[in-house]
Amino acid sequence: MPLLEPRHDTLRPVARPETPAPDRVPEDRAGGTPEPLRGELTALLGAEKVLTGISDLVRYASDASPYRFVPRVVVIAEDIDDVSTVLSYAHGKNREVVFRAAGTSLNGQAQGEDILVDVRRHWTGVEVLDGGTRARIAPGTTVARANAALARHGRVLGPDPASAIACTVGGVVANNASGMTAGTTRNAYRTLASLTFVLPSGTVVDTADPQADDLLAHAEPALCAGLLELKEEIASDPALVARIRAKYTIKNTNGYRLDAFLDGETPVEILRGLMVGSEGTLGFISETVFGTLPLDRRVTAGLFFFPSLPEAAAAVPLFTRAGASAVELMDGNTLRASVSVAGVPADWAELPGPTTALLVEFRTPDESRQEACEEAAREVLAGLSLVSPVASATNVLTRVPGAIAGHWKARKAFVTAVGGARPSGSTLITEDFAVPPERLAEACEALLELQTRHGFDAAVAGHAAHGNLHFLLAFDASHPADVRRYEAFMDDFCRLTVERFDGSLKAEHATGRNIAPFLELEWGPRATELMWRIKRVVDPDGVLAPRIMLDRDPRAHLRGLKTIPRVEPVADPCIECGFCEPTCPSQDLTTTPRQRIVLRREMMRQPEGSRVEDGLLEAYGHDAVDTCAGDSTCRLACPVGIDTGAMMRDFRHARHSPREERAAALAARHFRSVETAARLAVAVADRIDDKWVTGATRAARRAVRPDLVPEWLPGMPGAAPANLPRTARVGAAAVYYPACVNRIFAGPGDLSLAEAVVAVSARAGKPVWIPDDVAGTCCATIWHSKGYDSGNRVMANGIVEAAWGWTAGGALPLVVDASSCTLGIAHEVVPYLTPENRALHAELTVVDSVVWAARDLLPHLTVRRTVGSAVLHPTCSMRHLGDEEQLRTVAEACADEVVVPADAGCCAFAGDRGMLHKELTESATRKEAEFVRSRPFDAHLSANRMCEVGMDHATGRGYCSVMLELERATRPTAEDA
Repeated sequence: MPLLEPRHDTLRPVARPETPAPDRVPEDRAGGTPEPLRGELTALLGAEKVLTGISDLVRYASDASPYRFVPRVVVIAEDIDDVSTVLSYAHGKNREVVFRAAGTSLNGQAQGEDILVDVRRHWTGVEVLDGGTRARIAPGTTVARANAALARHGRVLGPDPASAIACTVGGVVANNASGMTAGTTRNAYRTLASLTFVLPSGTVVDTADPQADDLLAHAEPALCAGLLELKEEIASDPALVARIRAKYTIKNTNGYRLDAFLDGETPVEILRGLMVGSEGTLGFISETVFGTLPLDRRVTAGLFFFPSLPEAAAAVPLFTRAGASAVELMDGNTLRASVSVAGVPADWAELPGPTTALLVEFRTPDESRQEACEEAAREVLAGLSLVSPVASATNVLTRVPGAIAGHWKARKAFVTAVGGARPSGSTLITEDFAVPPERLAEACEALLELQTRHGFDAAVAGHAAHGNLHFLLAFDASHPADVRRYEAFMDDFCRLTVERFDGSLKAEHATGRNIAPFLELEWGPRATELMWRIKRVVDPDGVLAPRIMLDRDPRAHLRGLKTIPRVEPVADPCIECGFCEPTCPSQDLTTTPRQRIVLRREMMRQPEGSRVEDGLLEAYGHDAVDTCAGDSTCRLACPVGIDTGAMMRDFRHARHSPREERAAALAARHFRSVETAARLAVAVADRIDDKWVTGATRAARRAVRPDLVPEWLPGMPGAAPANLPRTARVGAAAVYYPACVNRIFAGPGDLSLAEAVVAVSARAGKPVWIPDDVAGTCCATIWHSKGYDSGNRVMANGIVEAAWGWTAGGALPLVVDASSCTLGIAHEVVPYLTPENRALHAELTVVDSVVWAARDLLPHLTVRRTVGSAVLHPTCSMRHLGDEEQLRTVAEACADEVVVPADAGCCAFAGDRGMLHKELTESATRKEAEFVRSRPFDAHLSANRMCEVGMDHATGRGYCSVMLELERATRPTAEDA
């Protein structure tokens, strides 16, 4: 065992509920996947594709729904062969299979109790076809990623769910998710051109293949005969045909798409329709081809406030007739909860209880139609009784993109914002239903009365233009009385929707576990029995996703409800929605932010001394704490700003011994010596064969601790010059602070970064001054990221006091040449400052060198030469600072073509984290690196030395600071002199 290996017990929960949770993982599951299941699947697929540990099973047990089922095993499928192998095994062993992609489903569709197959990790990619009018999209691709590829062609997908940043295209098709504008005409059922899927038997069907029906008839004659028999039976019943057509005049995703038998003529055509909204119960969708829609770029929108929910609902058809492409409703509870979302006006918290808002948007292709829509909207507004209960409720139309984006940010955060505001420890239920749009106001009044009668204060929002509302309510799943209250509410709600409004119990979230018992209530015995027959025809052995859509148990929706035990305050608001996952650097390596919280909650469910908890703790140190990059991009993706990175840094601190904390604080107090020694060590290493240095550091890692000693990587940069450029304080326009990383490591060329910043600033007539005593100072990020609180306080206070003196009390800006250090000095040091230094910090102006260049230097510089192309790696710190656009601005001055890879994200090098866990950077950068290597670029640019080193290793290309490229582009020639 390494000398300083941390003890798992330091992360064991201290405060836990008095009694273990009723839904805790039982002790007999502590060993993970049992034999022979473990050994048989490993032999078939390989150990790297089969996850069997208790930690793996628990982290896959939760999705965005109120349900939780722990699988027996998790398979990471890489291709169709893997999927077919799993299905064949399941048939032979009488087992069950559930497919999971993003896990953003709201009704437990992504959970299984036996074999769970991850079809996100290896199933991504977008191929734009026919100039963008069609797109071939892999099922694990997020909707946002697909739309980013299409936007360059002026096109967009029809479905536009609020969870687009996280939900996958495969999940959208499997649930027929629609969103704000899709309605009944732009959803997956209507816009899907073709798809490829794997049937439960393993047969692969490509609906675009002209021979598809012949091939299917040969491979599956009984299935084809069964589908045609069902089609004939439905067609021969005029009343049933009329009922089916009527059901789909409004949004409806409850049960199988019976209109597939009316719209399709052949078995393949019928299956193409049935697969949409089938929730993984009929097959695995391995590829989709969508017909896309025009991306109308002329946008006008407004947020309009009404005194009550029914009054707002009554105005919806007026805006729809005026040409609105989206009319979104947010009730008072939703609006007030949204203040937790960055950018939402704080005064919404003071809105009166019944206040309701409509977000109305018009999208048009040209100016004339935009003006016509705006005029129609003003006529509608003139006849409405709007209210302005708070200053920000201005009730105006706007074309300003930032304002419109702010409105949508509040609306799309509905589930997470309301969920984050729920009582701690409560379970969140999300339901959506649809009624005829003309009866929306009546339905709103009925829903308000119903929730009051059952003691709920639900939040309501939805796609009002389509008669589609969502509501959220919270209850304590650990209390039987609260579960009974929820049960009574659901019984009454379902009967109200069906019997009074003839509505859809599921408008766009698909049936799921919560509505499965009520399927027959909506569709009646005849249609429901047809759905059971469809399942038997396509999946006669019941292998795929049992009980997710079809369940004869009238209380099935109460099975598997998950408790939400309290965890650390920073993570407690989490509703496990998964929005954070696509941005997480470790998502394909170990765990995601959501999974880190899920695992923590399971520890809290367990009794003290539990073997399950022991197993979770044993894996948590590496899988959650050590391999977290600590970049906190999860906070940016989370609508309510949950910073799981901060929780992991706290856990790192908790694992430190007093001796380690003292050593870190000592290093901080003597950082000048540490810096000198580090630069000397880098210089020595640069002169020795890489393999010897690498071997020595690996030996030290084994002896001391892998998470404490970095591994020297081949091709690491050499030492920076010992002396910084000479500058003058008199006449300086700014104080220039070269970050310690740039004082230790050299850049890729003959000119140092410090020399480049000094030269280009002087060239622009904005000279900078480097203080003589910068050596030995640091932004404190090193200590902050590792959780060394004592050292962090030493360095944080030291840099602020020094910067105060250098800048003459904030009179001059402090320009910092590494984005992570800019973030550290500008923001991350603040919690560790003394009250006196916090006051000094408030007077400082901290500016990243890239912002300095874009804002203050470029207007005064002459670009004398450019490169043909440049690829950018925006750092995660730049995302936090909002400086990505300035990086592009500077790069565009230096290159004729500037490209930011669509999959660019955090490189996870994170100071030295990429040297402690090089596999983390390799995993985090895989997609971005594939793109960078796919074509030549003349320059590879970023804004942080260690991120550049990380990208060097990931891509095999040489990255450098954009400031070096700017200096080269503006350097005078001999003729200029």
